[in-house]
Amino acid sequence: MAKTAMQSLGLAKVLWIPTGKPGYRQPPVASLFDRLAMLALALKGEEDSEIDSRELAPGASPYTVDTLTELHAERPDDELYLLLGADQFANFQRWHRPSDIKRLARLAVFTRPAYSVDSSKAIVVPMSPLAISGSDIRARAARGDSLAGLVPAPVANYITENRLYR
Repeated sequence: MAKTAMQSLGLAKVLWIPTGKPGYRQPPVASLFDRLAMLALALKGEEDSEIDSRELAPGASPYTVDTLTELHAERPDDELYLLLGADQFANFQRWHRPSDIKRLARLAVFTRPAYSVDSSKAIVVPMSPLAISGSDIRARAARGDSLAGLVPAPVANYITENRLYR
């Protein structure tokens, strides 16, 4: 998604913001430390990517609107885009303060099979579907299956060495 966003939207940088404790689903299985370590490994050498861990801080707001408000204050000259899969966008109106989110950032929605996106409500970014999901990767790791080709090699090694998802 990030590479497609860079090309399709002409972005100079992608800011990766791992979520802390989302209110809309179960918290992530891997620890905050492991998630940050894997993200750093995946992005190593990617000059056009930056990790922002603010949502992982104790007491951090779980709401996207609060993160965007902070980013807008810190980067007043930057045009912010919120990158979403069409599956997440389908529930966007139920998010906390969706109209404020749209005021703070342009919504860029990546196509997914079985989801349609109204181009009057967001920038639609065509993307070929990937034949893998995060839950599938975690299930493979739990079984001890190879993750080759599914995640970057350093991330696969980290998962194996730290026995994550088992």
